[in-house]
Amino acid sequence: MKRVLLTGAAGFIGYKVAEKLLEKGYTVIGVDNLNSYYDVRLKEYRLKKLKERGNFKFYKVDIENLEALRVIFEDNAVDGVINLAARAGVRYSLVDPFVYVRTNTTGTLNLLEIMKDFGIKKFVLASTSSLYAGQHMPFKESLPVNTPISPYAASKKGAEVMAYTYHYLYGIDVTVVRYFTVYGPAGRPDMCIFRFIKWIDEGTPITVYGDGTQSRDFTFVDDIAEGTVKAFEKETGYEIINLGGNKPHQLKEVIGLIEKYLGKRAEIVYKPFHKADLKATWADIEKAREILNWEPKVPLEEGLKKTVEWHVENRDFVKKIVLP
Repeated sequence: MKRVLLTGAAGFIGYKVAEKLLEKGYTVIGVDNLNSYYDVRLKEYRLKKLKERGNFKFYKVDIENLEALRVIFEDNAVDGVINLAARAGVRYSLVDPFVYVRTNTTGTLNLLEIMKDFGIKKFVLASTSSLYAGQHMPFKESLPVNTPISPYAASKKGAEVMAYTYHYLYGIDVTVVRYFTVYGPAGRPDMCIFRFIKWIDEGTPITVYGDGTQSRDFTFVDDIAEGTVKAFEKETGYEIINLGGNKPHQLKEVIGLIEKYLGKRAEIVYKPFHKADLKATWADIEKAREILNWEPKVPLEEGLKKTVEWHVENRDFVKKIVLP
């Protein structure tokens, strides 16, 4: 059985990736600092479910802490690393860009440096569709992404190129997976789908930046987790691979589906479009099909239905969640 060090294990995507790995018989060494960027009760909820399973070991450690990370590698025979620990969110990166560089770029460097020292040869890095700002759609991995328009995107670009350097110098096999607008049950409360479901259900007006015609390539979290595990299991050399739904949907369509599944109408407050946001995203997933034998299975209608059902089943818990 392979032993995987998974950072961001209590995060939205990390939790699902851990589940997939455990189901396949891997031993998972989970690392997460449980920071308070959003309500930590959601992270504790996910972590509690993982701790109920066998073959899961957890360390509350920040990947910014090089020496603490090194101790984890010394105490565990690690076969590969999946780095999902990150400071996420475009808008907040304009408020505190420094923490994004420390976690997303320097944290990635810390992991790569330790991997080099321990002779660990497989690394999966979670990256972002935010890098494609200003490019023609659908977004192909071959597009130049040298002009990020947020510190978040810039910090992820830094992580990608650092991973390439360690691949080139030390032979680490690197697969970078660029995620496209991930959603699903127990999701991130700073993202629109979690917020919209909660607000509409509670009768609170929802805020839309722009006119609602902006579109996203929404991707269900189970599909993303499956693609991430496939990336870990595949030797690629150095590859950047999009993981996306391959079908953009307008925000107003998403709101309409949430209204339908909740049986409630939304009160919408429109505000100006945010300069650091992308107006549209759309993943070209040919590389994922060819290299990973992966494509999304869950359409938006089904994924949103499952997400709303989770919300309804956990309504009392979700009411307590403080939105960032």
